[in-house]
Amino acid sequence: MDRDDTLDEELEEAIEASLEGETDDREKPDELFVLPITRRPFFPGMAAPVLIEPGPYYEVLKSVAKSDKKYIALVLTKKENINPNRVGFASMYNVGVLGRILRILPMEGGGAQVVVNMEERLTLIEPIKNKYLRAKVELHFETKEITDELKAYSINIISVIKELLKLNPLFKEELQIFLGHSDFTEPGKLADFAVALTTASREELQGVLEAFEMQERIDKALALLKKELDLSRLQSSINQKIEATITKNQKEYFLREQLKTIKRELGIEREEKSIDVEKFETRLKKRTVPLPVMETIQDEMEKLQTLEAASAEYGVCRSYLDWLTAVPWGIYNKERHDLERAEVVLNKDHYGLDDIKQRILELISVGKLTGGLKGSIICLVGPPGSGKTSIGKSISRALNRKFFRFSVGGMRDEAEIKGHRRTYVGAMPGKLVQAVKQSGAMNPVIMIDEVDKMGSSYHGDPASALLEVLDPEQNKDFLDHYLDVRLDLSSVLFIVTANVLDTIPEPLLDRMEVLRLSGYIMEEKVEIAKKHLIPRARKQMGLKASDVTFTQEALRSIINGYAREAGVRSLENHIKKILRKVALQIVQQGARRKQIKYSVSNHTLIDYLGKPIFLSDRFYEQTPVGVATGLAWTSLGGATLYIETVKVAGERTEMMLTGQAGDVMKESSQIAWSYLHSAIHKYAPGYTFFEKCQVHIHIPEGATPKDGPSAGITMVTALLSLLLDTPLAQNLGMTGELTLTGRILGVGGIREKLIAARRSGLETLIFPQENQRDYDELPDYLKEGLEVLFVEHYDEVFEIAFPEGEP
Repeated sequence: MDRDDTLDEELEEAIEASLEGETDDREKPDELFVLPITRRPFFPGMAAPVLIEPGPYYEVLKSVAKSDKKYIALVLTKKENINPNRVGFASMYNVGVLGRILRILPMEGGGAQVVVNMEERLTLIEPIKNKYLRAKVELHFETKEITDELKAYSINIISVIKELLKLNPLFKEELQIFLGHSDFTEPGKLADFAVALTTASREELQGVLEAFEMQERIDKALALLKKELDLSRLQSSINQKIEATITKNQKEYFLREQLKTIKRELGIEREEKSIDVEKFETRLKKRTVPLPVMETIQDEMEKLQTLEAASAEYGVCRSYLDWLTAVPWGIYNKERHDLERAEVVLNKDHYGLDDIKQRILELISVGKLTGGLKGSIICLVGPPGSGKTSIGKSISRALNRKFFRFSVGGMRDEAEIKGHRRTYVGAMPGKLVQAVKQSGAMNPVIMIDEVDKMGSSYHGDPASALLEVLDPEQNKDFLDHYLDVRLDLSSVLFIVTANVLDTIPEPLLDRMEVLRLSGYIMEEKVEIAKKHLIPRARKQMGLKASDVTFTQEALRSIINGYAREAGVRSLENHIKKILRKVALQIVQQGARRKQIKYSVSNHTLIDYLGKPIFLSDRFYEQTPVGVATGLAWTSLGGATLYIETVKVAGERTEMMLTGQAGDVMKESSQIAWSYLHSAIHKYAPGYTFFEKCQVHIHIPEGATPKDGPSAGITMVTALLSLLLDTPLAQNLGMTGELTLTGRILGVGGIREKLIAARRSGLETLIFPQENQRDYDELPDYLKEGLEVLFVEHYDEVFEIAFPEGEP
């Protein structure tokens, strides 16, 4: 609200009138305008400034200033956060103070600051109908009678105030103002002044204001004063503790600085800067640093000498030099190219995996002839628990190289590979520089785990960053963003692991030599458990070899019933579970431990592991009509895959596929359907092609996603069995991709599928002719007991699956 000239003139007249009318013998009124107060109540005997903003209360101020009496009632609102312009009598307390306006000071922008002298307590009797807040009031005058008890209370209040003054000097000024206008012999005014000094709540202060009876008021005042004294003592104690701590820290700082100066003068201690420089120079003497890198280091050393040790730039420069000089420039581990020792190490650490071991021995042989392994990047692909990581450790032991492993699974920031730029706070080199530094040589074995599980985000693509690392033509000049100098990684032997190849980018896969770990068959798992898993788990559980033994049959039952996956991690977990229960029994037996030997057999296995998880891979002992057994490959190894078919009468001939099949498998079912329809005269002469029948093809275990083209011939065979109403030859499994002309194309995962067939007890297998080479490379113990037939066209499959021809 803006103030106009008329308003200014009225306010000036009101000021003159207030000054002219200041007399002490004026009559106390019984009707007053009411001014609501929101923060704290005022007490009689006080003089305080009150801010009046432009609005209705400013109009009230003008009316009061023009009056002779210049009295106004100041009453506290019940709520603090309330708009004064919307206050009514219901939202105010009934008891307030009578105030007399002493001075009015206009303010720029409107409104005024009013100096009001508080004189007596008052009670609002009833509101008077008016444009503004106006009410009838009853004044409460102080009694002049002072008893000895009141005097004692007064003395007590004065003593508390004196203690408060010692703890809080801010009260001293307010006390001097009070002494100038009042006398300590008046207990009422003393009580009002005492509570006004405190930081009590507005409600507590209003309670004192409403205490008309002198004894009640002075009791409340003394209680609030004591509470304030306790609070001031606590505050003083806190301040003293803080000051003592600061003083102690300052003293220690000055003493340390003096000690440093004395030591420096006596030559006992040098400056931090000289210590850092000497440390870097000592490192460089042990390294053969390339010339470009040496120039960068010298430039940074000169820069370090000019910086203050306490500056932020000094810390950045020092960290950079620390990394530059920590890289083992020119330091190489002496390789061992002893084939016999390497073979012993590999056979000791792993059972089976003959093809992998052979490739590692070839690698070592090349290193012996060339003087060192360079540019070798191996990708180990296989299901979880097949020994990929442990093979990397065995290679480093065989070569006498340091081993460093880090995982890139879930990595989304390329800075993890190539480092952060030094402009960022907390910047540091990438994993490769950290690996070289930690290994202390330029030719470690670095294993990059889970390369098939990398991601990408707005931070960059780590897979693309690995292209430079895993390219022998580029990694000899690898540039880390933090170091910003060229680093030769060509002598590093990189071993990459993955579960599947599908998610690895093609350019990255092209740089690696892929070695497949297909998983283990029953015999291999039994030997691994006996030679590696049981001794290691027994040692971890604190057991002796004599405490517990496993029978051959028990190990086979664990593998068949509880740990059927391609790797051995689940097998190891179940062995640990058994040994933990044995350890519990041994501890419970106590002194009788020496007399009890535990044997894990088929009879006790359920007590340790519960009922078997897997009962059988085979759904059917005798394959019924319309069912064919296929072989599938998964990331966990091989598995048997049943194709079930049924037909029901319908208005038209149609086919439906269920079992959570992927797009490629759906296309395979369409190809099988179309091929059989086109060649029905060849395989089922005289039969119509499911005339007015709905054919349902289902792949069991519907919760498991399935995809791939290798079930093509299995689907045709199942449909043909349904059409001819003839079951297939028993214990027969098959795999192969079918074309519309009946040709059978090669598939992948032959080893895994062969292992799955052995586990399921199949005897005869049908493989594509194109996979003859893959089969010939497999060890003989995998082929033993299996009849494998290779086919090029579905005609050959028909003759094998239906040896008796059509019914």
